Amino acid sequence: MGLLRLLILAMLASKPGVTRGAEAVGNASEGLLEFSVGKFRYFELNRPFPEDAILRHISSNVSFLIFQIHSQYQNTTISFSKTLLPNTSGTGTDKGLVFILRPEQSMCTLYLQTLDAEPVQNMAIPLSYSERDPIPGGCNLEFDLDIDPNIYLEYNFFETTIKFAPANLGYARGTNPLPCDIGMERDSRWRLLYDVYQYFLPENDLTEEGLLKHLQRMAEVPQVEANAIKVVTLTANDKTTVSFSSLRGQGVIYNVVVRDPFLNTSAAYVPAHTYACSFVAVEGNCSSLGRVSTKVFFTLFALLGLFICFFGHRFWKTVRLILTAVAGSVGGIFLVAAWWRFGILLLCMLCVGLVLGFLVSSVMFFAFLGNLKIFHDDGVFWVTFSCIAVLIPVVFMGCLRILNILTCGLIGSYSVVLAFDSYLYTSLSHITLNVLKRALNMDFHRAFTNVPFQTNDFIILAVWGMLAVSGITLQIRRERGRPFFPPHPYKLWKRERERRITNILDPSYHIPPLRERLYGRIAQIKELFQKEQPAGERTPLLL
Repeated sequence: MGLLRLLILAMLASKPGVTRGAEAVGNASEGLLEFSVGKFRYFELNRPFPEDAILRHISSNVSFLIFQIHSQYQNTTISFSKTLLPNTSGTGTDKGLVFILRPEQSMCTLYLQTLDAEPVQNMAIPLSYSERDPIPGGCNLEFDLDIDPNIYLEYNFFETTIKFAPANLGYARGTNPLPCDIGMERDSRWRLLYDVYQYFLPENDLTEEGLLKHLQRMAEVPQVEANAIKVVTLTANDKTTVSFSSLRGQGVIYNVVVRDPFLNTSAAYVPAHTYACSFVAVEGNCSSLGRVSTKVFFTLFALLGLFICFFGHRFWKTVRLILTAVAGSVGGIFLVAAWWRFGILLLCMLCVGLVLGFLVSSVMFFAFLGNLKIFHDDGVFWVTFSCIAVLIPVVFMGCLRILNILTCGLIGSYSVVLAFDSYLYTSLSHITLNVLKRALNMDFHRAFTNVPFQTNDFIILAVWGMLAVSGITLQIRRERGRPFFPPHPYKLWKRERERRITNILDPSYHIPPLRERLYGRIAQIKELFQKEQPAGERTPLLL
């Protein structure tokens, strides 16, 4: 019966009208799907209609096949048989199975279905490998499938983690696989290397068509190596787990290429993708990540930032009040009090310089240092980060006005970047967000912090630079010829008091002291509660 079924499927698949090509498109409602090795095919699955799939004309030099199927966010099940068992099927948005071929086998069948109520648009491709190629997931001991080529992906607000099963060396048809954990010699799977790749979708692209199109660039080894970013290379002794910074609303595709350096061969796992958000959540889904309150807050913050960018040095007290809110109540009040009473600038400018140092240090780790292995250690990271942050105020202590103007220009204009991120995704917001994640999450030190840098980012970077240069230039030109800093309020109050005492023609000279004015106000308030005396003339009693 099994042979008769295969012959019937082959006859049906050989009828004219079946679409072939690099990208075939079809509907799976007819009950039969035909695939060709190395050819992508689009099709639609419906819940009531599980589908049979057939792959014909497999070459004799092919030792094993990896059949993979992808959808955007709706789950699809792929199985060796119609009876779904944990060790013979997989369910998800990016799933695949490994077919170990028998001698003389030139045809494979499998079964596809979805339990989603809505129709699911899928893309699938079978890929062939020879006996010299390593088998992805061939030494699986953690997941359900006997041979598991899949990448398992988990994410939260802070990080996205991928896991995969170790590979095994390839072998010819009809022979037994090599043991996985016996010996660590050169002719065992311990010589294999794993290259982990990351690929970014276009920013703000949440379309299904866009995802399936870009997944084609991450399925086969040559395309993966040509289009994706190699993040890290793991040895067989390393743990097959890699963490990345989560980018909410940004599509990312991950894949692993296992290499055999002795035979110079390689094979790709089944790529996995994520947007670090949910398409079906009622609140905070991928289409509406920013809350209204968040947008209002960052919009007001951007307006305040623009004021600081262009007028921060002249309205110095305003900047001090902001530092009060940022640095904390106790420290901020002490800082403002020290300047108000004694005019101490060094403490104030130290805080201003540390704010600029924080931004400069964040940019250094964002652009250059963040993914270096040495900085995955928390101690090394925070010591280096603090040294860079402290270095900025030390360098500028001889020119405090320039330090203050630079801080106002750069920090104020960066607040506009944060406002852009609440409306339109930009990677520049991760300059400071990565540092906050590192401080708040104990496991974030192991995450790679790559981000896409695309057209939107270049435009917003240009806007940031333009605002910063304009604000700094305007403030430097306006402050030319003026005192470096305005006098502190206590000095102004004392000077005004002496002027009033010595100048009797000044109307303010005749103003009573504060204590007498307070007593006068209290007396007026008391009169409001006294009973009104009766009208008429009264003659006092004379003794």
